[in-house]
Amino acid sequence: MPPAGTGPTAEQPPAGTDTDRTGQADRRTDRTDQTDQTDQTDRRRFLTYLLAAPTLTVAARAGADAVAPATARAAEAAAAAPAPAAAPSQLLGLPGIPDIVDLGEALQVAGLPTAHLLVLEITTAGRAVLHLPRLEVGQGLTTTVAMMVAEELDARLTDVDVPLSDGRPDLLFNQLTGASNSVRTLFDPVRGAAAAARARLVTAAARRWSLPAGTLRTADSAVIAPDGRRAGYGELAVEAAGVAVPAVPATPKPAEQRRVIGRPTGRIDARDIVTGRAEYAGDLAVPGAVPTVVARPTTINGTLASLDASAARTMPGVLAVVTVPSGVAVLAETFDQALKARDALRTSWNPGPVAALSDPDIRAKLRAAHAPFLVPPLLTQYVDGEFDFAFVNHAPMEVLTAVADVRPNRAEIWFAAQTPIVAQQTIAAELGLPQDAVTVHVVRGGGSFGRRLFYDAAVEAAQISRAAGRPVKLMWTRNDDMRHGRMRPASHHRVRATYGLGQVLSYEHRAATVTTDFGHGLGEALTAAGFQLSVAGLSLAQAFFLLSQSNPYNVGIPTQLLAEVPLRIPTGSWRSVYSGTVRVADEIMADELARRLGQDPVAFRRARLREPAGRAVLDTVARAGGWGRAMPAGQAQGIGYHAENGGRAAYLVEIDASDPKQPRVTKAVIAADVGTVINPTGLEAQLTGALIDGISVILQAGNHIDRGAVREGSFGDFHYARQRHTPPVVEIHLLPTGGPPGGAGELGVPAASAAVANAYARATGTSPRSFPINF
Repeated sequence: MPPAGTGPTAEQPPAGTDTDRTGQADRRTDRTDQTDQTDQTDRRRFLTYLLAAPTLTVAARAGADAVAPATARAAEAAAAAPAPAAAPSQLLGLPGIPDIVDLGEALQVAGLPTAHLLVLEITTAGRAVLHLPRLEVGQGLTTTVAMMVAEELDARLTDVDVPLSDGRPDLLFNQLTGASNSVRTLFDPVRGAAAAARARLVTAAARRWSLPAGTLRTADSAVIAPDGRRAGYGELAVEAAGVAVPAVPATPKPAEQRRVIGRPTGRIDARDIVTGRAEYAGDLAVPGAVPTVVARPTTINGTLASLDASAARTMPGVLAVVTVPSGVAVLAETFDQALKARDALRTSWNPGPVAALSDPDIRAKLRAAHAPFLVPPLLTQYVDGEFDFAFVNHAPMEVLTAVADVRPNRAEIWFAAQTPIVAQQTIAAELGLPQDAVTVHVVRGGGSFGRRLFYDAAVEAAQISRAAGRPVKLMWTRNDDMRHGRMRPASHHRVRATYGLGQVLSYEHRAATVTTDFGHGLGEALTAAGFQLSVAGLSLAQAFFLLSQSNPYNVGIPTQLLAEVPLRIPTGSWRSVYSGTVRVADEIMADELARRLGQDPVAFRRARLREPAGRAVLDTVARAGGWGRAMPAGQAQGIGYHAENGGRAAYLVEIDASDPKQPRVTKAVIAADVGTVINPTGLEAQLTGALIDGISVILQAGNHIDRGAVREGSFGDFHYARQRHTPPVVEIHLLPTGGPPGGAGELGVPAASAAVANAYARATGTSPRSFPINF
C-alpha cells in the first residue's frame, strides 16, 4: 500500500513523443524523467495553521530555508552535473550580479513575509479553491497552480478552482504578476497549503473510521481505507476544519511520487475560452455600467484646448459627455453610438511635451547619453558594435477595458490588474477616498506582455464615473493604446570587445534607453514612489537592470551600464524588459567575435558558457537542429542563447532571406531547461509565443514617433507577425533536469530575437544594426 497522501500510479508518456499539431508544427519534447535531482522539499519546513472557517481552510508559508541561496543551488547543480567535454582553455570572466542573486530571487525573498496569507479552501461540495493573488493573462497560470494543488491534495484536476483574488494590500509584494516570478514564488507555498489540507482530511477520516491515519491513502478527491471505504473531501471538510494537529506528515511529495506535475495538461479554462463563457472586463454585466470611449489628443500627452460637444450630445443613445485629464469621455447606450458621438466632437488640442521630437531626434539623444568605454583600442584587437531598437507596442489581443462604479463614499473597479494593490492605492488617492473604500476586482486579461502592470484605463474609468455620476464600462480602442498607451522604450547600444590569442579579454556594453516607467513599483505604493528616486546616484530602474542583466559567457572583464534619457513618452516593461535588447546585441556580437576568431558560433558559445546546464541546452538545440548543414544561397541558420530567472533557453532558426525585404523564418528548434516543469504543454506555448515575438520585433514590428505622435494606429500598420510569417516547423525540447522551477514567461524572447537576427546576418552577409530590420 502506498504511504498516506499518495495517489494511484500513473504512467508518464514515452520520451520524445512526436505530436502533430494540425500538420503545422512538429513539436518534440524530451521528458524522459521528471526526477527532481536537487529538490530539497523534504528538508524544508512548512508552517501551517488553521483559519477560522466552517470548512477546511488552510494557509501555508515556506520557512526561511525554503528559498536556497542562488550560490548554493548553483554549487549543487554543478556538483551533480556530468563533467563537460574538453574545451579550449579560456580566460575566465567575472560573474554578474544575477549570477549571485537575480531579480526573481529578490522578489521571492520580499514575498516570504506574506506567503502564509495564501489561502486554500475545501468546500462541502468537494471543491478545492485556491484564491490566486496573481493575474491570468493567457499564460496558463491558473492551470499551473491547479496542477500543484491537485498533485499535493491527490484531487482530480476538475475538482480544483483557481479564482483570482481581489486587490489585497495585506499581501504587499505578493500580488505582483511579473518578472517571470509567479511559479517560482508560488511553487512552495501552494504545495505546502495543499499538503497541509490533505493531512487534515486524512486525519478527519481516520477519526471517523477509528483507523490509524497511516493506513489510509488518498486519490481522486477522496480518502480511502484499506477495506475500500471512501470519504470524499467535501464530506470531510467540516470535520477536517477541527483538526489542529494532523496525524500524518503535512509535507509535499518528493519528486518521484508526483503524478500530475510534469505531465502535459490542457488548460482548465480552455472550454470556457473557446465557447465564449470566459469573462473579460468588457463582458461583465455590472448594473448600470454604460459603454464609454474617450477622444484623445493628437500628440502624446497633449491637453484639451477647446471643446464643442453640442452635436455629439444630441446624437442617438448619447448619455453624457465629460472631460477628464486625458481627454473627453462620451457615454452612450452602445459602443457604436459612443464611437460615433466621439467622432462628432469638435476639439482642438495643445501639443504634448515631446511634440518637437521625431525618431532621429530621439536616437540622437540616446547616442549622446553613453558613458565612454573604459578600455581604449590601443594594444589589442577589438570589435565595436552599435545597435538601435525602436519603440514597440505591447499590443495585447484584448484592448484595455475597465468598469468603474464610483459613489461618494466608495468605489468598485473591475479590470485585468497585474498590480492591483498599487492600483487600489492610486485610485483611492485620485478619488480622495480611504484605501479600504476602494475595491479592485481582478478580472482575467486577454494578453499583456507587461502592459497590464499599469492601470491607466482603471484610473481613467474611475475619473469618468465620478464626473458622470454613474457606473461606466470604458474601452480603449486599438488606436488609443497604440498612440497613447505604453511601449517598450527605444534604445541605443554600444558594445566593445577586445580579444587576443583566441580569447576575449574584455567586454563593455553601454545601453541607453528612454526611461522605462516603473511607476507600478513592486506592486504597492512605497516601491512605486521609490522608482522615482535615486540612492547614491543609482535609481531603482538601474538596480533592476543590474539584477537582471548578465552576460552568460566568460568574456574576460565585463561591464554593463545603463543610461536613461527622461522623455515624457509613456513606456513600460515589455516582455523580458531590458534583456530583449541587451542580450540581442550581445548575441550578435558573439557571432561577430566568433568570426574574428575563426570559430564556429556554437563552438564559440559552448567554450565560454559558465553553466554546464547552458552547454546541455546549446548542445541539444545544435544537435536537433542540424547546426551547420549546407543551405541554398540566401538561406541560413542562426543561433541565440539566454539565461535568466532560473532558466536557460537556446533557439536555432532557419531563415529564407532570398528577398531581404520579405524574409521568412522557415524552421525553429528550441531547447530549454527551466528546472522542474509543472506543465510541459504550457511551457511549450510560452516558448512558441516568445519565438513569434522575436520574429516580429527583429524583422518588422515597431513604432515610429513623428513630431510627438505615434505613427502606427492598428495592426494594419503595426506589423506584428501574421500566420504567414510563422515557421511551419517548430520543435521544442525540454531538458528534464529537475531542481526548483525557473521562470519561463520571458525567457525565450531574447534568445529567439537573437537567433533571427543572426540568421538574417548569415543569409544576407550583412549584420543588422537597427531593429526592426524592415521598418
